[in-house]
Amino acid sequence: MDQEKRLIAAQSLQALFDSTNASLAIIRNVAEFSTHKVDEGDVSDVEDIDTRDPAIVAIDVASQLSYLRKLKQQYLEQNAKDKYVKLIVTDIDDPPTVTDSDNKQLEKQNIEQKEKLKVAKEKLSMMEGDLRTVSSKVEEDYVRVKQATARATDLAQKIIDARLALSRLRQTHPHPRVTVQTADKKLEDQVMEMQALTDEMQAVNQKVHDTKAKLKAESLEAESLKTQRNEVEKNVKKSESGINDDRRFVPLYDWLTGSLWIHRSMQGLEDIKAISENELRLQYRVENKHGSFRSISITLIFVPNSRLLASANVQGTEGVDFSDVIEAHLQMNNIRGMLAAILARTREWE
Repeated sequence: MDQEKRLIAAQSLQALFDSTNASLAIIRNVAEFSTHKVDEGDVSDVEDIDTRDPAIVAIDVASQLSYLRKLKQQYLEQNAKDKYVKLIVTDIDDPPTVTDSDNKQLEKQNIEQKEKLKVAKEKLSMMEGDLRTVSSKVEEDYVRVKQATARATDLAQKIIDARLALSRLRQTHPHPRVTVQTADKKLEDQVMEMQALTDEMQAVNQKVHDTKAKLKAESLEAESLKTQRNEVEKNVKKSESGINDDRRFVPLYDWLTGSLWIHRSMQGLEDIKAISENELRLQYRVENKHGSFRSISITLIFVPNSRLLASANVQGTEGVDFSDVIEAHLQMNNIRGMLAAILARTREWE
């Protein structure tokens, strides 16, 4: 809207300038100067000059003044020579009478002509100064009008480009277009979504912080366990060195190893893993009555620093309830009986 208002103002200014050209004094002066002609009696040969540029006019006037001064000097010289010759060749008996009054009169006329010439030169100098001042203002006004016209043209081109861009946008995005209410609603949804994402990011950062703290604590615990392991390995090496010294323990060790292997194969025990100081996980591979095998995991949790069983958890047997077996054997702290009952019920399960 602002560009259209500026364009309309520029066009109105240009129309006003065009309509008032005839009434401007500077335009009338230019027309009068263009139509002015020098009298043929003053100058014998008058050439047409370019009156559009004041600098060219000033140069032409200066050249004409120089020419006229030279012409005047030549005229005075020729006139003096002519009078001198006439005085020489004229008869002595009838010489031209030149009295003192004639010389004074000529001198007076000469002074008057000089004063007139001086006044004419001052007027000419004033006119030249006014012409220079007016010409500079005309040049400034011309440049200003030219800039305003160029700016108006530029604004008109920008308005046309904006209209074309708006037309392309309307063709690219036909109805129904996004309204202000729809945009506000979408903005509110995006703000809510960003808030939810921010909360989620904060939760994730807190979780990462907690995980880092836990990892740091576990790293310290791992370093402590490494130290304990090194000490245990040293003790084991010392024990092995003692066993090597006493060969009587070798048959006993072989018998115990074989017994453990037979027991594990009979019970189907595949793996034993200590999860923590009071948690033990047993992995069994049990064969049911149909001859198919199933892997189950039994987790035993003890009371810390004791051999009392606190709870047990069976995994890998979906659909079978072992809660009654576990509760019955927890009261008596019968771990073997509980494991046997769980394995027996798993073998009977189809």
